[in-house]
Amino acid sequence: MPRPSRLHIPHPSARPGEAPDFSYLRLSAAGAVARPDPSARLDAMTPSAMDLATQLVRVLDDDHRAVGPWNPHLEPAELQVGLRHMLLTRLFDERMQKTQRQGRISFYVKCTGEEAVSVAAAMALEPHDMLFPGYRNQGLQMVRGQSLVALMNQLLSNTGDMCKGRQLPVMYHGSDARLFSISGNLATQFPQAVGWAMAAAIKGEDHIAASWIGEGSSAEADFHHALLFASTYRAPCILNVVNNQWAISTFQGFAAGESPSFAARGPGYGIPGLRVDGNDFLAVYAATRWAAARARKGHGATLIELVTYRVAAHSTSDDPARYRPRDEAEQWPLGCPLERLRQHLCALGEWDDTRHAALTAELEQQVNAAWKTACTFGTMTEGPKLDPGLMFEDVYETLPPHLARQREALRRELAGAAAAVAGHNEPAGDAGPMDYTGHLGHLGHVSHMDKGA
Repeated sequence: MPRPSRLHIPHPSARPGEAPDFSYLRLSAAGAVARPDPSARLDAMTPSAMDLATQLVRVLDDDHRAVGPWNPHLEPAELQVGLRHMLLTRLFDERMQKTQRQGRISFYVKCTGEEAVSVAAAMALEPHDMLFPGYRNQGLQMVRGQSLVALMNQLLSNTGDMCKGRQLPVMYHGSDARLFSISGNLATQFPQAVGWAMAAAIKGEDHIAASWIGEGSSAEADFHHALLFASTYRAPCILNVVNNQWAISTFQGFAAGESPSFAARGPGYGIPGLRVDGNDFLAVYAATRWAAARARKGHGATLIELVTYRVAAHSTSDDPARYRPRDEAEQWPLGCPLERLRQHLCALGEWDDTRHAALTAELEQQVNAAWKTACTFGTMTEGPKLDPGLMFEDVYETLPPHLARQREALRRELAGAAAAVAGHNEPAGDAGPMDYTGHLGHLGHVSHMDKGA
């Protein structure tokens, strides 16, 4: 008889048609986790440091009060700004999702349920700190003041596209806002952030770097490369693992190996790990401030695991009903980050339903107006079109001969197509200066279709 397999394969707690089960989730009471002094050097292997990597830092309790040593004591006005950023992020997401379903953009990724992960962290950092986002960190863009029109132009790959049609939708960047280019290659931003932080340290700057990946990406080698270099050189950076429970259709237990936490991987490299309630705005803010203070004191990196839940599909190409219970998001025990912060403000007497409705209406109008403006730069079906000649720019200081020949060949082809459409019979070689924008036909979508290259 063949021997039974002894290979262990992790399984999700529930599949479609079954009752949601979050019994695997380790929770701590709000205010229960100790907060070490960030100015003191922390030995990552001590029992108290290991507790930080396995317990759950929480500030907001079930009565919507801020309790415990991690309470950042933010003013109501600051909390209202945080709520505004998170609500704008969600409304932007909802509008872009609908736009994709209408066939007006080709692809989108929502961050519903994860807004605090980005917004609270960005507000806790300094404007000169460099951010290395993933593709579900829209809140970073909002806090750093990226224009909604600019973000929409990138999704449309139009004449206003910051990436000039060379990137997939949602792969934003913003050099002025200190936002590094988003990459579709998983986990590349982690070693990039560490390298940037090392350079800042070499130059004696006070700046730090922060980066975010999903928990599934922690299975990539780049995750381990980043932690090794960050540990060896005490790089001033914050490395965030956003544990939203699902890496597309793969349950988080695969990447975690069903270990106590992702944060617990930090101490193995000599880096303190911190496990945080990612749906608690105050906890995320406080944890980021603590890690930033450590980094600026020269104590090196912190690995933060942000425990949250991906409410929406992985992307517009995904159907989560095929691999998890339809009502699983409703049963998530850590709730909604927007609602928790709203309830906290209400408990302080600093917010109410009327003000919330007014803010929602104001931001919806802002999103709608931005979309109308973005469409004036071109859409997938209407001009103006993005110039295909841009594909030859921004790589070489001086265009090499083989690319110059290709650019000339493209010019002739487009000019010939324009002449044919106009009913002219002039030889293509007699064409005048190249005009890419008015007569591209099917070539008008070249930059959009090939932008993943």
